[in-house]
Amino acid sequence: MTLTYLGQSSFHLVFNGKNLIFDPMITPNALASHINIDELACDYLMLSHGHGDHVADAEAIAKRTGATIISNYEIVSWYETKGLKGHPMNLGGKFKFDFGTVKYVNAVHSSMLPDGSYGGASGGFVIYDDSKSFYFAGDTALTYDLKLIPLTCPTLNVAILPIGDNFTMGYEDAVIAADFIQCDKIIGCHYDTFGYIKIDHEAAISEFKNAGKELILLNIGQTIEL
Repeated sequence: MTLTYLGQSSFHLVFNGKNLIFDPMITPNALASHINIDELACDYLMLSHGHGDHVADAEAIAKRTGATIISNYEIVSWYETKGLKGHPMNLGGKFKFDFGTVKYVNAVHSSMLPDGSYGGASGGFVIYDDSKSFYFAGDTALTYDLKLIPLTCPTLNVAILPIGDNFTMGYEDAVIAADFIQCDKIIGCHYDTFGYIKIDHEAAISEFKNAGKELILLNIGQTIEL
């Protein structure tokens, strides 16, 4: 697996040869001005919920690449009216795609599409095969539902958790969330993009280190092997 950070909660994951993009909000993000969405390979768009800071570039990327949108029923249906293709899911369900199995898991958050339409239930994605397992939490508060992930999915190798507070859990709650999902390698997201969610990087990293865990804060455009 290789993972590239595209800013805010946007990531590009190569999983078993397929290109997955999560929650693309790139062109409106001044911090990601060096990322060109027209250069991004994409087979699947994974949309955790409908807020603009998670779907701003979804339509443009899907139109250019022909990518399949994977999200909840309401979001997929909304994009299908625009002529885009999708695979609808709902909370607790899983499906085996050509790159691996996806389970759509609960997130405690709101959801509204850019035109004000109801965006369905917010969620996150656990993606796995016989050798590796990856979790993208989307936007969520700390919730006991996170404890269901290690009970229903393979052991996680790595997880992406929001840490910016105000709209999602902050890094203090994210440490607890890491315990709930039984994963010690965490990549942070949903921080620093705008004033409400600016964080102290050193304090966040220290909070995880003191709990015996690793918090990775990637530079926008940085790629790592997982």
